[in-house]
Amino acid sequence: MKVALVHDYLVQNGGAEKVLQVMQDIWPEAPTFTLFYDPKSLPVFQGRDIRTSFLQHLPLIRKKYPWYIGLMPAATESHDLTNFDVVISSSSAFSKGIITRPDTIHFCYCHTPTRYLWSDTHSYVQELRLPSLIKLALPPVLSRLRLWDRAAAERVDYFIANSSTVQKRITKYYQRDSQIIYPPVDIHKFHINREPKTFFLVGGRLVAYKRYDLVIEAFNHTGLPLKVFGTGPIERELKRHAKSNIVFLGRVSDEKRLDLFTHCKAFLHPHEEDFGLTAVEAMACGRPVIAYRRGGATETIIDQVTGEFFDEQSWEELATHLIQFDESRFDPDRIRAHTEQFRTEKFQHALKEMVEQVWQAKNFVC
Repeated sequence: MKVALVHDYLVQNGGAEKVLQVMQDIWPEAPTFTLFYDPKSLPVFQGRDIRTSFLQHLPLIRKKYPWYIGLMPAATESHDLTNFDVVISSSSAFSKGIITRPDTIHFCYCHTPTRYLWSDTHSYVQELRLPSLIKLALPPVLSRLRLWDRAAAERVDYFIANSSTVQKRITKYYQRDSQIIYPPVDIHKFHINREPKTFFLVGGRLVAYKRYDLVIEAFNHTGLPLKVFGTGPIERELKRHAKSNIVFLGRVSDEKRLDLFTHCKAFLHPHEEDFGLTAVEAMACGRPVIAYRRGGATETIIDQVTGEFFDEQSWEELATHLIQFDESRFDPDRIRAHTEQFRTEKFQHALKEMVEQVWQAKNFVC
């Protein structure tokens, strides 16, 4: 069984890239096909067999890749996968649209149906920092991409969803069934710290849909201490509005991020996420999560046991929860024990077993 992996593109280290790393560990001989790759931003993939498309050689591709969105379907279809028996795509956008041999089995691990084509189309266009004329021209482009994306979903033999939330989206937008396998969390890297906690924590990629703006506003009004890790396109705007009780840390190492998790009163999750890997990592350190009651958080957080929910996505309701928050009500050991169900080994076993069972059944029939 000759296996290949396919990923949308490799320019930033997020939850999808962590999933890809674990897939590479399961099948270490499998090459990874991707549209373009920035080794400086992702040194974790050095030494891996990374094969890029023709987009890799276009000017400013690593920093201005949204400029080339219209070329991405053709670039995805240009990946030559004719020598592979099994292809596993890790997709939140284009990689599910690969073209394979008729007898090749294509599994798609779907992080979400493409957000800016389906669930977040209108907010995506509004939030882009582009001239008005370009924004006016964007909807027809997205409409054509939506048709391609829907057709691309038909090329997948087996969909795997990373949560029940994503499973429902796959059913709605692609009319396809899927099996749920939760993303891997390396629980062994995280630990509980019994020292006193002095601040709240939020972090990740600083983008508009993650609603860090309401977090900043809530802490501006309460005056409580907040630390923010991560970088992104709205970082400057958030800093401009933040008061002195809010500290921005920028990009942090894995070691620093672990230290932040273990010392925070609670981690904040103010948005609807497909799964919410960072929130699970915080819980693996025994810390409760204050989350918006939508999306993957409703699957990973037990209300009043591993965290608590707020129902209205507003700074006023979040501020109320912050003022009333009592960390002594939460048992760190119980919170950490809850995250064992998301450990890396469980993901590896489930994914490998599914692939091998389908492969063996196919060969038995043949």
